Amino acid sequence: MEIIWKRLSRLLTVKSLVTLALTAVFSCLALCGNIDQDFMTIYAVIISFYFGTQTSEKEVEK
Repeated sequence: MEIIWKRLSRLLTVKSLVTLALTAVFSCLALCGNIDQDFMTIYAVIISFYFGTQTSEKEVEK
């Protein structure tokens, strides 16, 4: 049960909330077919940052 609470607390960080919100916006734009190139660039940078920091945090924990 403690593991679930720990994962939920990590999910509620600012960078996770921003990533989830941008993914929701990206999904809506993709369904409508209105994805702008500038938005794609910003989205790619933010997703790369999010997964890059997750990977580096896991390596530090080990």
